[in-house]
Amino acid sequence: MVLKKDGKSQARAGLIKTVHGEIETPAFVPVGTQATVKSLSNRDLEDIGVQIFFVNTYHVYLRPGLQTVGCFGGLHQFIGWKGPLITDSAGFQIFSLGEGRRQGRLKLREEQDVPLVRITEEGVTFRSHLDGKEHFFTPESSIEAQVVLGADIIFALDECIYYPATFEYVKMATERTGRWAERCLTVSRRDYQALYGVIQGGVFENLRQASARDISRLPFGGIAIGGVSVGESKKEMELVLDWVVPHLPEDKPRHLLGVGEIDDIFTLVEKGVDTFDCVMPTRLGRMGHVLVHSSKWTLDITKSQYAKDATPIDENCRCFVCQNYTRAYINHLFRVKELLAYRLATYHNLYFLEKLVEKIRFSIKEGNFLDFKKEWL
Repeated sequence: MVLKKDGKSQARAGLIKTVHGEIETPAFVPVGTQATVKSLSNRDLEDIGVQIFFVNTYHVYLRPGLQTVGCFGGLHQFIGWKGPLITDSAGFQIFSLGEGRRQGRLKLREEQDVPLVRITEEGVTFRSHLDGKEHFFTPESSIEAQVVLGADIIFALDECIYYPATFEYVKMATERTGRWAERCLTVSRRDYQALYGVIQGGVFENLRQASARDISRLPFGGIAIGGVSVGESKKEMELVLDWVVPHLPEDKPRHLLGVGEIDDIFTLVEKGVDTFDCVMPTRLGRMGHVLVHSSKWTLDITKSQYAKDATPIDENCRCFVCQNYTRAYINHLFRVKELLAYRLATYHNLYFLEKLVEKIRFSIKEGNFLDFKKEWL
């Protein structure tokens, strides 16, 4: 439900109610690729203020497998997380395999040197990045897998379109995504699960708007905007939101897939997006790049200039890391490759981002979102 709209933009503050808890929006959704936010425990996530996190169906389907997770009754019981969860359709990971093959990033044994992804009207055939074994997903089986996983929010299978792509291909793929969306709706789900439809259309205005209208008219619990994190520029992402958002229902939550850099967050909130996921804070943390309130937003804590720096990562941050550890110590941990380095940097980055989005929510409710945006950017 929408609780407050900003008077000078499309930003809105709201609430998504699930059986596992409420989600205040706008909300950042960390990515827990293999049913874990890397290096952090559930207790860490709770202390940080994470409301919900994202698990990738493709990876959990391969390991530990649906049968194992199903024995526990679903992901919540398997991983011990009491809050809401999101799972995706596996479409993006399958797309990534195809892209990886095109760009020469994935290497399989010579006898497995066949196309990694084949897309037909029926579904998608793909090969595991682990052992080359072939698998087949249909829109129906994607939903059935997510029913076993038991997340609160699940996604319809879409054809994630590479960038740049021709108009003819994007049109074909977008129309197929619409047909797959209708098939996904025919599959029975757990009573509490909200199924989101996914909008595609590349960077073509008429295709994006047609997809937005088609998906919005179907009885989905929410709407996801896909295909804006596969190579598009920030300007193109803004254009996609300008084209799509006016065609979305006001009473349904809107999720943007795969975007979460700090300047992007202000943009997508201003355009009317409610939730968004990104690997940025956790991936950067493992690389030693920590978030700070400055013009560049990050600093590389592994640099020698921080080896004797007795200050915290960010003097304005109240997280556990900044209250107890110095830049010098964290620099040391990265240099000697101690595992604690990854946890501390990731903890800080997620806390930094969660607190920023919390302040954004407050600014919308107070009616000064654009002033807060100007202050930060």
